[in-house]
Amino acid sequence: MGLPPVDRSTLWPYEDGEPGEFYYQRYGHPTGAAAEKALGELDGGTALLFSSGTGASTSVVLGLLGPGDKIAVAEGCYFGTPTMFGVFERWGLEYVEFDQTGPPPDGVQLVWLEAPSNPFLTMPDFEAAAAHPAPVLVDATAATPVNLRPLEHGADLVLHSATKYLGGHSDVLLGAVVCRDPATAERLREFRTRTGIVAAPDPAYLLLRGLKTLDLRVQRQTETATEIVRRLEGHPKVERVRYPGFGGLLSFDVDGDVREVEKSTRLIRNATSLGGVESTMESRHRWEGDRVPENLLRLSVGLEDVDALWTDLERALPG
Repeated sequence: MGLPPVDRSTLWPYEDGEPGEFYYQRYGHPTGAAAEKALGELDGGTALLFSSGTGASTSVVLGLLGPGDKIAVAEGCYFGTPTMFGVFERWGLEYVEFDQTGPPPDGVQLVWLEAPSNPFLTMPDFEAAAAHPAPVLVDATAATPVNLRPLEHGADLVLHSATKYLGGHSDVLLGAVVCRDPATAERLREFRTRTGIVAAPDPAYLLLRGLKTLDLRVQRQTETATEIVRRLEGHPKVERVRYPGFGGLLSFDVDGDVREVEKSTRLIRNATSLGGVESTMESRHRWEGDRVPENLLRLSVGLEDVDALWTDLERALPG
């Protein structure tokens, strides 16, 4: 089947004097509903779309927590997540980082995992997290539902920066939350409506497009990344390689001038973000400072030929 047409309407007439399923875009629209249905089926829950991955994270925190609550967040996760939590400290929300390969700490109201973490590529102890009394959220942006369905591992919420692999073409800004409990989804839907952190029809359409090829893209990226990891591990100027065993995201530490390496590739774009059909690579130290090793490079593998990618990397690595 083809994709449904994009419905950009901001309003729909009432039906017999009463609002129908759709009546004002901030509350919902046909294109968004279709995309949410498709993603919900993939992840096994009720999906909601937001204007960005960070918008989705913000909605979870402000929509489900309150002053005095504390979040346990996986250390080494995407740096923007704890940075965002720091902004909310002025409203009485707290957070603490913990090693997600072990159990979460006591005394928290939300456990925030990342599977795998970005850029350290650690995987959580799902069993230990599920045994914790607090709700569990898993940021599965880098895994996608192709490799991981966190709700099947005891999670209550799944977060995606759909800008990355789900969209897949580096041309959509979008976030998503998938809920186990429909009542929780309704709380987030209400918060989304009141705050306006909504996804417009065009990004929702691009998500539908991306989901059509998600499985094929992720399988190809996994195959290519696995081979690139094997070759990097044998290179004399690579000190360490991190890879969870699936997906297109990896990181490695270079024995040499990391900035020179990232500037020297031609096929691999020296750019931020990840999950697109074109490979990107960057030093994360420029953004995260001493939180990551100075010589760490994050590589997001696209759909290019594996030998062409390796030739590009090998040429850029120190001789």
